[in-house]
Amino acid sequence: MIWLGSKRGYLSDWVTQCWVKLTGRKLNLSFEKWLEGPCGKTVGIGSEFFEDYACESNLVIQPESDEHGLIEDFRSLSAPDFEPSTIDPAVVYFYEHTANYELEAWAEWSGPFRFFGKLLSSMFSRRLQQLNVPLNGLDTSRGMTNKVLKLTDPDTGTVRYTTWVRKLVATGNVLYAGGYSLCSVPLRKGACVKVVFPLPNGNAIVIMRPQSHPDGSFSLTSSGVGFGDAGFYFNVQDPRDKSLFSVRYIQALQETIRVYQTEAGDLRADHVLNLWGMTFLRLHYKLNPKTQTYSDQRKTRFAS
Repeated sequence: MIWLGSKRGYLSDWVTQCWVKLTGRKLNLSFEKWLEGPCGKTVGIGSEFFEDYACESNLVIQPESDEHGLIEDFRSLSAPDFEPSTIDPAVVYFYEHTANYELEAWAEWSGPFRFFGKLLSSMFSRRLQQLNVPLNGLDTSRGMTNKVLKLTDPDTGTVRYTTWVRKLVATGNVLYAGGYSLCSVPLRKGACVKVVFPLPNGNAIVIMRPQSHPDGSFSLTSSGVGFGDAGFYFNVQDPRDKSLFSVRYIQALQETIRVYQTEAGDLRADHVLNLWGMTFLRLHYKLNPKTQTYSDQRKTRFAS
């Protein structure tokens, strides 16, 4: 790989950033808070990124706990088109106590897209240690780690980000290193889940809207009608002004994550990624609780 210096980084990263700058919108994120998020360095991301980010940003890392979840209070997702009380309590418990789970995963690539996945891995993911999507069953055969941390403001105690880092045990590669929070977007009423994946000189942000299903299962989907809605955003920071960004909305790339409980009582998740309407990757998860503290909640619906 060709190195262009500490400011530009590797050639493949710099070319991608130039594409975003040429085709994206120029925004001051001081006025567009819903698109704010941690930015990565040119040398890569890795499993310790958010610990370093907390130190650099004067944020406090709360001690690790099985009580930590991606969503502090599931009821905060309430919206005109979404009622949290309709969701299976076992699913709610997972989102509010994510650190209490061990994850098993399987990857299923669709035909020709497998080559695309290998290309991304060799050019970006493995080097950056970010978004290392499994390429075959052996990658996930030994499971993955599950680390959830909360980064808080030292003055107010407010949680700025809940970070979720998953690493493949078999390869040691970071599957995902993302910062989770809730946000409101211009084109939708109600909160969405925002996931920030730091990348060199910027980040990728996935904004997902909540959706309920008659069987009590819960989905997060990044499909939207356009800029300002749920969806996938590439952000590149201006080196001269840290508040200025080039932002590209990628409507062709969409994903859905559905979490549900099986008749046998297992908790599962299906993660489907589509490009131009074609499914290119399915990730299947079995979510195993470390303790059974949620078992009594299966018998009743989520109470407000």
